[in-house]
Amino acid sequence: MARTSGEGLANKIRELRARDRLTQADLADQIEVSRQTVSAIENGEYNPSVVLALRIAQLFNEPVETIFWLAD
Repeated sequence: MARTSGEGLANKIRELRARDRLTQADLADQIEVSRQTVSAIENGEYNPSVVLALRIAQLFNEPVETIFWLAD
């Protein structure tokens, strides 16, 4: 699984986007945030709200805990 650096959450959104052939802009449109927000989440610079994390999990049809985990 991919990891992001720093404190907070790590995630595998980039890998899931690649799997589903989505750009950051595509994902942003579907979860109703900006492309910059998607970039910040992927890079571990922004921790999504619970609601946003659940939207992302639903979109990728994955349990939220397989997409996000506590960073080391």
